[in-house]
Amino acid sequence: MTRLNILLLLAVIASALYLVQASYETRRQFITLERERNQSQRLEQDAEKLRVLLRTQATHLRVEQMARERLQMTVATPAVIQYLAADGALTTPAPSAASKGRP
Repeated sequence: MTRLNILLLLAVIASALYLVQASYETRRQFITLERERNQSQRLEQDAEKLRVLLRTQATHLRVEQMARERLQMTVATPAVIQYLAADGALTTPAPSAASKGRP
C-alpha cells in the first residue's frame, strides 16, 4: 500500500510541475501574441498614413506643379506642336485665330 501511495504522490507532483510549466508557456505565448498585435496595429496605422500621403502626392494639380517646377515642363501649345504625316513628312499646322492670343 505504501508503494502505491508513493507512486500516486510522485504522479501528483509530476502533473503539478507539468501544469506549472504549461501555464508559464501559455502566459509567455500570450504576451508574444499581444506584442505582435500591437506591432500589427502600428504597421496598419503607418500604412494608412502612407496611403493618404500617396493620394495627396498623386493629385493632378500636384503632379502638374512638380512637372513645371522640377522638370521645367510647359503645356504644349499649337505653336510648338509638330505633326508627322503618314508618308513621314513633318508638317507644322498653320496658327489658328484661337492660338494667336496665347504665349
